[in-house]
Amino acid sequence: MSNVSLRSIRSHFFGGVTTQVQGLPVQDRTVAAGTPRPVDMNGSYSVGQMYAMHYALAQPRFPLPILLWHGGGMTGAQWEATPDGRPGWLWRLLEAGFDVWVCDAPERGRASWAMFPEIYRSSPIFRSHEEAWDVFRIGPPGGYRAAAHLDTQFPVEHFDQFARQFVPRWLDHGEMALAAYDELIAAVGPCIVLGHSQGGGHAAHAAQRHPGLVRALVALEPTGMPAAAEIGIPQLVLWGDHLDQSPLWHTYRQSVDGYVQAMRQCGAPVTVLDLPAAGLHGNSHACMLDRNSDEVLARVIAWLSATSGSFSLAPHPPSK
Repeated sequence: MSNVSLRSIRSHFFGGVTTQVQGLPVQDRTVAAGTPRPVDMNGSYSVGQMYAMHYALAQPRFPLPILLWHGGGMTGAQWEATPDGRPGWLWRLLEAGFDVWVCDAPERGRASWAMFPEIYRSSPIFRSHEEAWDVFRIGPPGGYRAAAHLDTQFPVEHFDQFARQFVPRWLDHGEMALAAYDELIAAVGPCIVLGHSQGGGHAAHAAQRHPGLVRALVALEPTGMPAAAEIGIPQLVLWGDHLDQSPLWHTYRQSVDGYVQAMRQCGAPVTVLDLPAAGLHGNSHACMLDRNSDEVLARVIAWLSATSGSFSLAPHPPSK
């Protein structure tokens, strides 16, 4: 692992609104093991904000930062380290010379969430170990713990460590998340957005909302893609393995393939990287956590470098 020299690490919050809660009864509660006291939760609340940590290199070699957007029921932790303790894509991108932003979307992780039904009108859904085993394609559907794919790159022995990342998610907060991402992009300026799963769909929406600022898009097994639009930025869509054994992912893949075809008809330069076809087998839905995560990221960085002429990603030599 090479050295990384940082100029700064700074956290930020973007987006959100202030809302009011009234009419709740005042509760008599014991707080911090002290004497019971009145707890009045009526008042003003910040809702819908996202959290972002900016890692700024002392001498970045590339002019555009990379924004890392997590998947559904996840947080920015998925980029920071793998379940088996190896460096995550955050560190590898810093090593490569990119400034990096790691984000927690509204309602996730350090962005927090709001009370319901007083503020959020619906309840969240939660991800069980069994669902994650299927959705992340660790093994065949319904095979939790009994069988993993023989060639799986996911570190199965550390699955429980991975499951500790799961957080609740609300299914009707897409526009709230996009509004926060809008504010993030406006603050960051020209950038590359790399999104996973739900974050990949959000990234595609953001690219259409900010065609002058999002200079390149990388979508890892995305979901929830927008309708095609005439934007000329280069896009990379990446897929792992065993999609044909998952009815859910077969449907998702068909939908995204339709988006890719429509975007190409609009003249957009969209590249599809199918990892098994490229010789990388056994990747799960979370390729950034798989045992060959470094090799997958190398393919992403190679694509960014190969397409850099269209969005000014030429590396700068490090200062002496």
